[in-house]
Amino acid sequence: MTATTSPPPAPTKTAVLSLHGISKRFGAVQALSGVDFDVSSHEVVALVGDNGAGKSTLVKAIAGVYQPDEGTMEFDGKPATVHSPAEAQKLGIATVFQDLALCDNLDVVANLFLGRELYNAGSLDEVTMEKESWRLLRQLSARIPSVRIPVASLSGGQRQTVAIARSLLGDPKVVMLDEPTAALGVAQTAEVLNLVERLRENGHGVILISHNMSDVMAVADRVTVLRLGRNNGTFDVSQTNAQEIIAAITGATTNAVSERASRREQSEEQQ
Repeated sequence: MTATTSPPPAPTKTAVLSLHGISKRFGAVQALSGVDFDVSSHEVVALVGDNGAGKSTLVKAIAGVYQPDEGTMEFDGKPATVHSPAEAQKLGIATVFQDLALCDNLDVVANLFLGRELYNAGSLDEVTMEKESWRLLRQLSARIPSVRIPVASLSGGQRQTVAIARSLLGDPKVVMLDEPTAALGVAQTAEVLNLVERLRENGHGVILISHNMSDVMAVADRVTVLRLGRNNGTFDVSQTNAQEIIAAITGATTNAVSERASRREQSEEQQ
């Protein structure tokens, strides 16, 4: 008889970033109340919620723009505090905001190294910066024709690629993407979602803020829902559906969207 061996258990994921009990108030407005959130390496966690749910406040708290009134943050298993975006970046948290903050008149290399230019003997080290630019873009399997063309001549998807590549300078462990596919066409959206997949494959923890449920279901491993500044569920994408997440976003077990989808599914089954 041949001895059979069972496969080794899958490694337990350890959160690279954990937030516990995060609260933030602006005057009389309680923007966040006891929010918990975590993301591991090689994982995409979508952060979703209606307008005013607290997504932007939480993202800015992680990025160091806001300081929480209460709660704790752990990074790589150690307590951490960030008082500015520079501190968050130094810790290993990169953020790509929706406006991208690119300079249209500069080329790709200049945008990637804006404010962090490399020098050699007192002059800009253009050769090293260009090589590093191509390395970052190849890491994302990006489709950029040249790193020496102005950003103004790039498509929306390519501009998003440049912004994401810039965030990878300094080798962050967590990358936050704020509405990366907003106002993009179908092909450009697919291009950006491929970038999100590359980030996960390369070992980053990715926080995806999006209103587009199709994008969320396509690339996220887990979905965390915020409602009125509080946690309203975390869902494993492989075990849920868009209707269940929408119900958590709206605070209803059923709603017009889920009911319509349910009727459509029943109609298809009867045909």
